[in-house]
Amino acid sequence: MISFIRLNWILFICATFLLSCAHTIPEKNNKSAKIHYQIGLDSIQRGQLPKAFDELMQSNTENPNQPKTLDALAYAWRLQGNMKQSESFYKQAIAAGATSSVYTNYGALLVSLQRYKEAEKMLRKALEDPRYRKQYIALIHLGDALAGQNQPDEAIKNYRKAAMMNPRQNISQLKEAKVYENTGRVNYAQALYETMLRKQPTLRPALESLIALLVKRSEITAARKHLAHYLEKEKNPLNRAWASDELTRLGRM
Repeated sequence: MISFIRLNWILFICATFLLSCAHTIPEKNNKSAKIHYQIGLDSIQRGQLPKAFDELMQSNTENPNQPKTLDALAYAWRLQGNMKQSESFYKQAIAAGATSSVYTNYGALLVSLQRYKEAEKMLRKALEDPRYRKQYIALIHLGDALAGQNQPDEAIKNYRKAAMMNPRQNISQLKEAKVYENTGRVNYAQALYETMLRKQPTLRPALESLIALLVKRSEITAARKHLAHYLEKEKNPLNRAWASDELTRLGRM
C-alpha cells in the first residue's frame, strides 16, 4: 500500500508536471504565434494579402488579443478595401491595450473616411506617450484631421512639428504647401515647392504640385523651365518619361 507521504509526493510531482505543461504549451504557442505574425507582416510588404491574412489569423488563434496582431489585421483589411472590418480590428486592438502606433493607424483610417473629429481624438491619444518614437507620423495625420475641420493654421503647426521631428521626410512639407494652396496662399505654396526642389531637385511629388500650380496661374514658361531642370538631374527612366510628356503637353498650351 502506498504511504500517505509517498502518495502526497506523487501527487505533487503530477501537479508540478501539469503546471509545467500548462506553461510550456502557451510558451510554445506564443513562439509559433510570433512566427506567424512576422510572416504575415512580411507578406503584407510583398503585397501577398491572402498569405498575410492566413498567417495573421493563425497568429491571433494561437495567441489571441495581441494588439500588434490585431493592428496588422486591421491594416490588412484596409488594404483589402474593407474599412468596416479594418475599424473593427482597430477597436479590438485598443480594447486589448493598444500602443500609440495603433491609435495613429486608426486615426489615419478615420482621416481617410473623413471622420476628422474622431481622427483628431485618436491621434492626440497617440501623442500622449512621450516615448512614442514615430510621433511625426501621428502629427502628419493630425494635420490632415485639422485641415479637414477647416483649421488650416493648426494643421500647418502640426506639419511643421513633424518636419522638425523628422527632417528627412518631405510628406509634411508637401501637405503644408497644399494647405497654402487650398486657402488661397498660392505664393507661399509656390515658394515652399521651390524650396523643396532646391534641396531635392528630383523630388517628383513637389514638382508635380508646382507644375499644376503654375499652369493654374498661366505661368507656362516657368513650368517648362522647372521640368527642363528636372530632366537635367533625374536619372530614372520612368520619371524622365513623365517629365518629357509634361513638356510636350505644356508645349501645346
